[in-house]
Amino acid sequence: MVTGTVPQGDCALFSFSSFALSNVLAQNSFITCVFCLPSSRMIDVQTKMAGRALELLCLPEGQPCYLLDIGCGSGLSGDYLSDEGHYWVGIDISPAMLDAALDRDTEGDLLLGDMGQGIPFKPGTFDGCISISAVQWLCNANKKSDIPAKRLYCFFSSLYSVLVRGARAVLQLYPENSEQLELITIQATKAGFTGGVVVDFPNSAKAKKFYLCLFSGPSTFLPKALTETADEEEATESAFTSERIQRRMARRGVVRKSREWVLEKKERRRRQGKEVRPDTQYTGRKRKPRF
Repeated sequence: MVTGTVPQGDCALFSFSSFALSNVLAQNSFITCVFCLPSSRMIDVQTKMAGRALELLCLPEGQPCYLLDIGCGSGLSGDYLSDEGHYWVGIDISPAMLDAALDRDTEGDLLLGDMGQGIPFKPGTFDGCISISAVQWLCNANKKSDIPAKRLYCFFSSLYSVLVRGARAVLQLYPENSEQLELITIQATKAGFTGGVVVDFPNSAKAKKFYLCLFSGPSTFLPKALTETADEEEATESAFTSERIQRRMARRGVVRKSREWVLEKKERRRRQGKEVRPDTQYTGRKRKPRF
């Protein structure tokens, strides 16, 4: 049985036996050497995901930027940002992970904080934001007072504030299911973000990665996802927008189960970030009875 904290930034490569996740997250005073001394494979995976997140930020070439690393952990992703010539600030909920980052002499500034309580910086501070394997933890209620939807909204609304207008945030995450991903994207939309989810290697069970790409300005096209056969397969992307539609006006005069009703429902699910089959001439057409 292993005792330890689950870092917001660095991935852990073992299970916690019968430990409840809430108990594991609550024990911030204990940490195993596995977290403090990450393996070479963990460093390689973390560095690759940080590189992909930085690529999706679409920052101007040759220009150093001031970036925020949410769930920075021991500073592995921050080291990549430093190697690329950027300045960064990392925030993490685990004191032990931040101590490990200090022991590694990371170049970025470090801050102890709970992202579910908001990002404590002035508006327009950062040129961009990355996060590796952290945001999904906000979907867990570790105590009775924790309401995942409220914590997510507090996080996204404060993140929207600290970014300069037009900046991007790329959050790599591991959602448990489609409902959890929907909860995250809905709260991001409520906070004012546009954007969507980019899924790299969608047909691979081990290499599949989710990147939530958020825009703090006008909606734009999502970057293409990585695939094992990029020339043959199309990128798997789902987009959502913060634009709201007056549902009462939209539904006025629309017959339930009609083609218009089905198209409206499918469009609403696309805005929520769900995977929806494309519209065809058969969309909304009633099926003939079999018997």
